[in-house]
Amino acid sequence: MKLHELASSNDSRKRRRRKGRGPGSGRGKTAGRGTKGQNSRSGGGVNLGFEGGQMPLQRRIPKRGFTNISKKEYEIINIKDLRKFTSGDIVDKGKLREAGLVRKPRPVKLLGIGDISFPLTVKIDKVSRSAREKIESTGGSVEVI
Repeated sequence: MKLHELASSNDSRKRRRRKGRGPGSGRGKTAGRGTKGQNSRSGGGVNLGFEGGQMPLQRRIPKRGFTNISKKEYEIINIKDLRKFTSGDIVDKGKLREAGLVRKPRPVKLLGIGDISFPLTVKIDKVSRSAREKIESTGGSVEVI
């Protein structure tokens, strides 16, 4: 068998049903839409979620809470993540991005999970109290931008 001799079998592809093509087709005249009514018309039918005039579920359920539009979202980094750097490094947003610790362009917050054994200079947007204490106990420094 060669590539140009390939052919699909007769039943492998189903032909689409041609509606509204006369009485002999079996789907002529009303084209399977029944007689009269909203759904028989072109452009007829109801919106998604319409329940026949009954109050829709989406409107029956109470609304809860709100979204604070002035909430500040932070990229979170832990002390244990700073092990990627070496002693005496100056760690800022640029270095964190290069190291793959920060992905989104948001302010960065350093949290105190984990330990560090060498001094670092950290320049960052926000620092928790425990993280600050751990960095300063090794002889490093924290600078909030």
